[in-house]
Amino acid sequence: MLQAPQRTGLSGPTLIRLLTRLTDADVQESRQSLSDHLSQWLGWTDAIALSAALNTSPPVIAPGARMFSSAEERECARVRTTLADAIASDTAATAAKRLTPGQAPVKKPAALADADYSNFRQRYLSLQHTMETSIGNLRSRLRGMVAARNGEMTRLAVVDAIMDRALLPKERALLGAIPKLLQGHFDRLRLAEEAALAKAQAGAEAPAGSEAPVEETPAAAAPAGAWLDTFRKDMRSILLAELDVRLQPVEGLLAALRAS
Repeated sequence: MLQAPQRTGLSGPTLIRLLTRLTDADVQESRQSLSDHLSQWLGWTDAIALSAALNTSPPVIAPGARMFSSAEERECARVRTTLADAIASDTAATAAKRLTPGQAPVKKPAALADADYSNFRQRYLSLQHTMETSIGNLRSRLRGMVAARNGEMTRLAVVDAIMDRALLPKERALLGAIPKLLQGHFDRLRLAEEAALAKAQAGAEAPAGSEAPVEETPAAAAPAGAWLDTFRKDMRSILLAELDVRLQPVEGLLAALRAS
């Protein structure tokens, strides 16, 4: 069975823990607080705007803005479900014809031989763009409803808008690095199976009367091409974990609207 490298467990979002487990990245848990990280990511103009939002009276919003209702709850659920379904369908490519366990691996299937990570990378980037657009629109809509409450809720909406604008470039850079990290996982899985199949092939072609292997390895007994299904499953798990991270600001705005 093909397995990802085992890493020391980290606390934090599922996305970070999955990436640590699946990649070669030697990640050490940061000792810095969230506020320390944010102070490094915010530019001076953003810091001034944030300070002003926190220390001055919030602006008064004209009455008549659309108020929060269960329709927004349903819309948030719809966006999450639509994105999750897109991730599931986009990462579930048709499996190539494989050899059954015990069958001599005489030739690598053409579909597996032609497996190219650039296709997966493009699909990952496309899904990231879809998530950013859909969630960004939803966040802006909820932010407007929060602002319509006036008072401290309006201040919260202003702070969210500032943080969204200030942190978006950093978010794009960090999340944009995930496809490159996954390429290493893709290559390791493929090489591990190729080595296992070569070993099984050598055993199948051994001269009659030669000493048989004492025990068949689990990797050799796995169907040819299992690595590709493993990668698709891992890529889907990473994308779903990323979806949860991207939706956190939306969940925060929803919680504020429910409490108001």
